[in-house]
Amino acid sequence: MRHHPQPTTTSELLPWQDDTQSSEARVLDLMCRMTLEEKVAQLYGVWIGAAGSGEEVAPHQHELSDASLEWKSVIASGLGQLTRPFGTAPVDPADGARALARMQREVMAANRFGLPAQVHEECLAGFTTWRATIYPVPLAWGASFNPDLVEAVAQQIGESMRSVGVHQGLSPVLDVIRDPRWGRTEETIGEDPYLVGTIGSAYVRGLESSGIVATLKHFAGYSASRAGRNQAPVSAGPREFSDVLLPPFEMALRRGGARSVMHSYSEIDGVPPAANPQLLTTLLREEWGFEGVVVADYFGIAFLQLLHGVAGTPVEAAKLALEAGVDVELPTVRCFGPQFVDAVRDGVVPEVLIDRALRRVLLQKCELGLLDPGWEPEIVSTESVVDLDPPRARVLARELAEESVVLLANDGTLPLLAGTRVAVVGPLADDRDAMLGCYSFPRHVGSQYPDLEFGVEALTVVEALRRETTGLLIENVAGCAVTGEDTSGIEAAVAAARQADVCVAVLGDQAGLFGRGTSGEGCDAPDLSLPGPQGALLEALLATGVPVVLVAMTGRPYALGGYAERLAAAVQAFFPGEEGGPAVAGVLSGRICPSGRLPVSIPHSPGGQPSTYLAPSLGQRTDISSIDPTPLYPFGYGLSYTSFEWGDVAIDGQPV
Repeated sequence: MRHHPQPTTTSELLPWQDDTQSSEARVLDLMCRMTLEEKVAQLYGVWIGAAGSGEEVAPHQHELSDASLEWKSVIASGLGQLTRPFGTAPVDPADGARALARMQREVMAANRFGLPAQVHEECLAGFTTWRATIYPVPLAWGASFNPDLVEAVAQQIGESMRSVGVHQGLSPVLDVIRDPRWGRTEETIGEDPYLVGTIGSAYVRGLESSGIVATLKHFAGYSASRAGRNQAPVSAGPREFSDVLLPPFEMALRRGGARSVMHSYSEIDGVPPAANPQLLTTLLREEWGFEGVVVADYFGIAFLQLLHGVAGTPVEAAKLALEAGVDVELPTVRCFGPQFVDAVRDGVVPEVLIDRALRRVLLQKCELGLLDPGWEPEIVSTESVVDLDPPRARVLARELAEESVVLLANDGTLPLLAGTRVAVVGPLADDRDAMLGCYSFPRHVGSQYPDLEFGVEALTVVEALRRETTGLLIENVAGCAVTGEDTSGIEAAVAAARQADVCVAVLGDQAGLFGRGTSGEGCDAPDLSLPGPQGALLEALLATGVPVVLVAMTGRPYALGGYAERLAAAVQAFFPGEEGGPAVAGVLSGRICPSGRLPVSIPHSPGGQPSTYLAPSLGQRTDISSIDPTPLYPFGYGLSYTSFEWGDVAIDGQPV
């Protein structure tokens, strides 16, 4: 965005336009000049095009998005936010930047004060738009145990978003995973609150350093739902809530400097966070000192009526949310519409609640320069090419992918030797989507457009192995699909394995949304068995007697206790992004010495929820239960190809 000098002098500017005054003074002056309609208009976003046909990218998107919204009428009093102009449908980056600039000029021209909208996008594993770099998912960030690298990645993501006119990123997810059956496990950083807080704070620092407002989500308790079900009630006592679920958020605010928080869809002891003033005001603002903006998770205010049943009407839901401390309704106006304005005018909703939220929203816009005279959207010429996947970004994506791959087991079969005959089997061996989480554009939106180009260069595991310099003799057979019941291809996979020296089985997840995948938002699992017929495929391969190397390309940990002792080696990769194929291939070939460590425990049995080092004594193995919750591979576990030997250890010259 540009700031252009104005022909006016300081004396000709209104106080709110004068950037020599404090932000507080400017905002208070502007608020005094606004009508009620203009105030409320700053407290919601609009999601243009969200009510079209096709798959949903947010829960209840089509039924809750109002397709009848008329653009010029909805922006007549101003507009708080523009929702996902890049992330809702495929758009060329340069074309998208020009379209966004046009929308901003229309928003500014329509309201009396010439105020633009704040623009937000998703950025969980990179800027979620077509042709932007696809980085590893947050669970892979955790596996890297490298906050400096994650900070550099976030800064690069932020710079790409700013280059096309975006102001706010809805990331990072700071939910501490409690039950990996939860579909959004891939979006979390791990099961340890200190790791989540440390890596999450680094991501926030990187994003904020680029000028993008980082939004912490989902505040709070979302990942502790019963049975790992999305949007299910949370069973967590005050100690667990305080010791496990809250610390990453406090760390990211104090150490990262996040300027926005998104409430969660949870229900904690019967109270939704969107209607909980003790959480959003007493704790967040009064105890932690947060001064930024609280935004609603998509349709979260409407859900107070429709799902939680704590409000009888959209107006009641809006009042509850504002009282609790929510400032902005996202993704589009539903509860903060004309009926709500009438309720404020009639005294049903105190106007002081509007002013409290408005002050926070305008202060943030002021920080972003959106109240400055002469602000206008950056103009991208028709000849310009906007590269959202530049070489620097690919280097960072490769480094993070390589550092996130975890070697779980190895009897010496890895690394693969030159000349080895390798059968690479499994449904994910030759599938680019195997590298992608549910918030990558190809899986989040691109799946609705079957003829759409992938958008970025990405190699599958098989393609990458063939490019390694080890001279491997490779045969590839899928064997089965990720899901379904068809096992007819297993026989061909077994035949290929029998002809090989080593079999590499690439198995795991396909990310999606709301049941359209095995991992991702709304894709919860009944247990931690490998999805579909993949377990049967693995059993058949193990029965051949050929050494089998398992490569798990997943968004959650799966139970490996039934296979561990029979595997020659096992490699875990958590959706490693566009450079994930070469990263995994490099570990298999030995070009890369694996350094990743588990951010989440891997269980023995499909129904087992492994305990962590944080568990109390009764959460560990005991003699009074037949179930042993000890993980097969615990948090922090990971092997390498390096051998270590302790010599004569001495401290200050004295033997130890």
